[in-house]
Amino acid sequence: MTNLSISYAGHFADRVQDLYYGAVRPEAIDLHFLPLPPVQAFNRMLRGEFDSSEMSFSSYVIRAAMAKRGGDPLPFVAIPVFPSRTFRHGAIYVNTAAGIGGPEDLAGRRIGVPEYNMTAAVWARGLLKDEYGVTPESIRWTTGGLTSAGRKAMLAQEVPGVDIVHEQDRTLDEMLVAGDLDGLIAPQPPPAYRNHDPRVARLFQDVTAAEQAYCRKTGLFPIMHTLVLRRDLYDRHPWVAASLYEAFDKAKNNCLARLAEEEPAPVSYPWSAALGRTVREIRGDDFWPYGVEPNRAEIETLCRYTHEQGLAPLRLAPEDLFAESVARLSSFRL
Repeated sequence: MTNLSISYAGHFADRVQDLYYGAVRPEAIDLHFLPLPPVQAFNRMLRGEFDSSEMSFSSYVIRAAMAKRGGDPLPFVAIPVFPSRTFRHGAIYVNTAAGIGGPEDLAGRRIGVPEYNMTAAVWARGLLKDEYGVTPESIRWTTGGLTSAGRKAMLAQEVPGVDIVHEQDRTLDEMLVAGDLDGLIAPQPPPAYRNHDPRVARLFQDVTAAEQAYCRKTGLFPIMHTLVLRRDLYDRHPWVAASLYEAFDKAKNNCLARLAEEEPAPVSYPWSAALGRTVREIRGDDFWPYGVEPNRAEIETLCRYTHEQGLAPLRLAPEDLFAESVARLSSFRL
């Protein structure tokens, strides 16, 4: 039997390196892994260039809700593999002259964000509302490019009751430094922060402590990206979703096993072993789980946020999002 040739695009990370190097191979599939920055992978997948790819989780949830409400059908289906997860306290930056002493001071301010519906911003707004009472409606938002002016949204939306303007000519980094923005939410640190410009600082001074406290309190490890497969390919070969899931899960488990080794150090950072022990104490040995049930709280929270923030017309459930063939795997316990 000839293997099915499947292309995949996504960022190269320790969790997927065994797939890239061929140490793990999906059953009955020849996987062609193209390492790409996530935004490039997202946009090219939307243009139909790949069979499968990493995808913004909030964009997928929003599109799935629109499709269920009667909009255009989704051209792909998700598999509960999560290549990117990140706490987003560290994604919030402020102008140091703006007089912002804590999260509550963001109300009434002008805050920049590359795309209003990007997953990082959805999670950041959610934690600001849930933990500090700062609602999206209380902030004036500016969208645009972080380092290059004129960024266009992957999914353009207007949100009733929320003040959102788009900046075409200047970068958000320039506006933050100039004081035309009081703050900024961005997945990548703005250049001014990377260059140690004293006019820009993180909102949370001790990001690690804030994020660990949030994780202990809520149990959440925010999901940023998921894995998607072309719907027409899935309809013809539903077994492909399960094969990809099992391979990605095995590659991830291999990664976690390597990270658990303390000598020789698996990563170059000093004190990484101590950090690993802290992570496992807070999150357990499988601190980066795949599947629906181990991530039900994160999935339900993102579905709630996209609906509460006026981005998704429906509040979906985890069962609305993922390939049905994968639900038969015992690890999902659906």
